[in-house]
Amino acid sequence: MSLRWTIDHPAKFIHIVADGPVMLKEMEEHFDAIAVADAMGYAKLFDATRLEPIYVDADVMAMAARLSAYTATLESGPLAVVGQSDVAMTSFRRFVNISPSERPARFFTDEGEARAWLATQSDAVHLPPGSAQPPKKKQPYRR
Repeated sequence: MSLRWTIDHPAKFIHIVADGPVMLKEMEEHFDAIAVADAMGYAKLFDATRLEPIYVDADVMAMAARLSAYTATLESGPLAVVGQSDVAMTSFRRFVNISPSERPARFFTDEGEARAWLATQSDAVHLPPGSAQPPKKKQPYRR
């Protein structure tokens, strides 16, 4: 399989690595595994330096529908994608454009920069519509 991922529950972090051709089926399997692990709200680092995306327009539409279903019911954590090629950048842009999530997402050419950025995004979890918002900090009472 060309797509591998490791879920680190204590750190609330997912490391995804694409190594060669990645098709829609593998993307769906990876999203399903993350959802079942209750880890969609975790920060994600996607290493796309060796990515060879294999998809047609119908695959992109199928992924858009799946992402809509996920974001309607699950949290979405920040995403950092690392790549060096125009193909990786184009795939990242296409993915972000079809995703209805408002979570932060950025493309990097350096993994260290991507990890540093993710470390600043710890509070950037996008909640699904209609879910209870986290409690706001109480402001001191002033007259």
